[in-house]
Amino acid sequence: MTLPSAHDVALAAERRSAGRLLLAHPLVTADGPYAELFPLIRRHADWLVGRFQQVLGYRLLVDTSYARLFKAGLGPGSGHRLERSTGTPFTPHTYACLALALSVLVTAPEQLLLSRLVADVKAAAADAGVELEGTGRAAEKRTLAAALRRLVDWGVLTETEGSVGAAALEDGGEALITVDREIARAIVAGPLTQARDGADLVRRAADPGFGGPRTYVRRMLVETPAVYLDELTDAERDWLRTRQRREAQAFSELLGLEAEIRGEGVALVDPEEELTDLRLPGTGTVAQAALLLVERLVERLRPDEPGHPATGGRLTVGVAVPDGLADALLAEVVAEYGRGGSWQRGYLEDPAALREAVLDLLLRMRLMARAGPPESLRAGGHGLPEGYEGALPEGRSVMEVHGARPHGDRPLGAEGAPDTGWVLLAAAARYAPRVTVRKKATGPGPDAAVQQELTS
Repeated sequence: MTLPSAHDVALAAERRSAGRLLLAHPLVTADGPYAELFPLIRRHADWLVGRFQQVLGYRLLVDTSYARLFKAGLGPGSGHRLERSTGTPFTPHTYACLALALSVLVTAPEQLLLSRLVADVKAAAADAGVELEGTGRAAEKRTLAAALRRLVDWGVLTETEGSVGAAALEDGGEALITVDREIARAIVAGPLTQARDGADLVRRAADPGFGGPRTYVRRMLVETPAVYLDELTDAERDWLRTRQRREAQAFSELLGLEAEIRGEGVALVDPEEELTDLRLPGTGTVAQAALLLVERLVERLRPDEPGHPATGGRLTVGVAVPDGLADALLAEVVAEYGRGGSWQRGYLEDPAALREAVLDLLLRMRLMARAGPPESLRAGGHGLPEGYEGALPEGRSVMEVHGARPHGDRPLGAEGAPDTGWVLLAAAARYAPRVTVRKKATGPGPDAAVQQELTS
């Protein structure tokens, strides 16, 4: 076997670094936070354009001043949310402000005053029938300011004089801003002109096109923490099971990701921890409480003889969480670790808020899920684009996954009482936290005498 030359190894490493950066940050500008790596993207632009299109069906645009990877999304109930600098998720109003601002900026002058932009956004909202002041005047100002700050972060806006944060001031502060219309036009990735409404846009954006099941499963692998077999259509499941070893090797070479293949599904793990916006274990009250809760749920609910049917096991993707169990265990965790540690007082005084934040994190990590009827999963037809080939040709067989997780009667992602209808998913068993309690160097009272450290 001929070993690769040092040049080949260096070339592969450069391309891998550029590809990983674009996956984690789909918009990279020549003078933005990752400016030092922008020349790398330019140098390998042709190769990156071809590989992203071939492997994931993503279009990559590399311009002289920016590179934009147009990700397609994964359909209803998926996606990575935007957050403010405080970590607060964008609300529907914030997303609306962001979309309205972009609609104005694609044809805006190169420079304009902040007051002019705010007025134009309000006019666009009126034309679109969007009520911006539904949450109150002060809240509306803060919401619009948060959307504009995001546009500054992306490089769409430059604060030439003053700050877009002035939009949140009660007396209406002023600023001079510079607009990059090219980047503004490159922000939206979905097929806007074809979509009838927002829901239709999400469905159309997730259509893998000619790549079909192959492209969709690859997107699932790189964009989600874990892919469970019972969430895939028959064709997707068949493709994954027959290709998983080769795909693992390909993703290792292309992006440096390691595959964890189990009977319940596949997860791609990033040893460098660069490609995720979700971290567990993590710092902070919510991450620590979530990790401890998962450990206790697994201890209580671990199923008997889980595994691959071919080896005599029973395929178990998830188990039902009895009503009230998550609350009881979370209360135990708080009593044992929260009171004497450094957990946020606000969460300790508001158990409902802590519970909501913890379950939301576990939901996004795909360690827990809301129960829903079988048809609410993709395998049952949920979110499939029109004409999508989700079934195998007649006569082929694929692993049976019916009954691999419990089902409720509420559609996935639906609003409702969270006390019922939760499922603990298989990947949760992977987390086994170790709690280390160390004495602090200084501290006056017993509550400050120790601090806890969680690892997994």
